[in-house]
Amino acid sequence: MSKVPVARSIAELRKRVAAWRAAGERVGLVPTMGALHAGHLALVAAARAECRRVVVSIFVNPRQFGPREDFANYPRPEADDLTKLSKAAADLVYMPAVDEMYPTGFATAISVGGPSEGLCGAQRPGHFDGVATVVAKLLIQAAPDAAYFGEKDYQQLMVVRRLAHDLNLPIAIVGVPTVRDADGLALSSRNVYLSAEERSIAPNLHRVLRETAATIAGGEPPAPALCRATAALGERGFKVEYLELRDAATLAPLADTPIQPARLLAAVHFGRTRLIDNIPLA
Repeated sequence: MSKVPVARSIAELRKRVAAWRAAGERVGLVPTMGALHAGHLALVAAARAECRRVVVSIFVNPRQFGPREDFANYPRPEADDLTKLSKAAADLVYMPAVDEMYPTGFATAISVGGPSEGLCGAQRPGHFDGVATVVAKLLIQAAPDAAYFGEKDYQQLMVVRRLAHDLNLPIAIVGVPTVRDADGLALSSRNVYLSAEERSIAPNLHRVLRETAATIAGGEPPAPALCRATAALGERGFKVEYLELRDAATLAPLADTPIQPARLLAAVHFGRTRLIDNIPLA
């Protein structure tokens, strides 16, 4: 197994992508913050299925972390990530330093309204501005034909789609279904924060979401179903940040049983771990 090449500068990234483009090759980008798991590798596989060349970026973006969040402690297993990406047959890993992405004097931020409002946007002020800014930079730097994002971070996916649409970026934003452990827990780099006991209880988040989505899809009004689900999560030890039914395309709140595609989204605190999950209504 050959090692995957690593580019640490914008110039080197652009040089490699330019050579592929000159050869007429389709390029896919998978933006990540590293600490890779099977969910990230599913994005790489999706990109590999549609593109001749696949770039995976690894950058822990300081601008999307709040002042009391886990930027300093966020896992950064570089050697392990590169081994996984070599096995996944990525063509290039882009790993810029913070001062490469945000050099001295950097003074620009991108703010996306609409789908960023409420949910994680309300709980993490400034988070989606940081996401939008770094994703815009990555899309401009790599200039891919398509970029791949997981549906586990559904609000982020919708923000990125809005960004690409509004800025007329000629890049397809592809959502890839959430990858879960056998017990239903959505894979996340932050799952390593869970204790063994917490890990055994954490799949209840997905179970409650699944049961609630089925109830609403069956015709029960959302308000009582969501109230009952919030209580059920609390009984299992979760501190609920939000549990909401939203329009699947716009993320507008839905107060009535939906006739259009809808998404049930939740964020909870469990011990020292913040978990998010979402599922579509059947």
